[in-house]
Amino acid sequence: MNIQDLKLGGRYNNDDICNAFLCSPQGGMRRSQKTNTLVLVANHVKSIFDDRWNGNTMNYTGMGLKGDQSLDFMQNKTLSKSSANGVNVHFFEVFTEKVYTYQGQVLLSGKPFQEQQDDEDGNSRSVWVFPLKRTDNSTPIIPKIELDKTFKRKVKKASALSLDELKSRASKSQTKPGSRIATTTTYQRDPNVVSYTLKRVNGVCELCEQPAPFKKKNGEPYLEVHHVIQLAHGGEDTIDNAVALCPNCHRKMHSLSLKSDLIKLTK
Repeated sequence: MNIQDLKLGGRYNNDDICNAFLCSPQGGMRRSQKTNTLVLVANHVKSIFDDRWNGNTMNYTGMGLKGDQSLDFMQNKTLSKSSANGVNVHFFEVFTEKVYTYQGQVLLSGKPFQEQQDDEDGNSRSVWVFPLKRTDNSTPIIPKIELDKTFKRKVKKASALSLDELKSRASKSQTKPGSRIATTTTYQRDPNVVSYTLKRVNGVCELCEQPAPFKKKNGEPYLEVHHVIQLAHGGEDTIDNAVALCPNCHRKMHSLSLKSDLIKLTK
């Protein structure tokens, strides 16, 4: 595989990257003298760094796992001088372990800046952040499901920390979250199925059998229509596969999908 063979949004393994760029198989910043490139990897699965998009700008954290980072240290210096040193910078993201999504060639779009992030021992330190943009200024688009999986994984990892550790980390987090464009699959549901299901239950949740928790501005009870066999799993958009649930029960079905609840809703 050659660099020219890489496709935007393409998914590759580590061997593919090494073969294309003739670079090291490890690290988030991989310099190759043979191809005059610098490969950057934002690993959202394992990395301790807070690499984040803000629109079409990737704020990428520099090299160095412990202590304050230096702008003159190894590939931090290479990246900071990339506008003048002729090194071509290519960017990958990891949302699933060992799967690298190619986001294209990038350029330094502004001056590197410093911020506080925790090191691998959990100690606060100063890091360098490099604002990067694709060479065509476009914004990478990824499936929303990838972002959701990554976020849930990070929440699960954070839940293992103590309350004091969580408070400390949260107090040092960025107050304005990053943003990026994500795609999602939307099903064109039949409005007649929705209306029929809501009218049929007369304001009572079909799982907990309690009245709707509140009424909408127009006075109608607030319930949500749920497909017992979800559309994403091949379920049909029919009145036989639709039930009306309160928000709590609806979330419970998506989170747990208990067999006992499924049996009750299919009776």
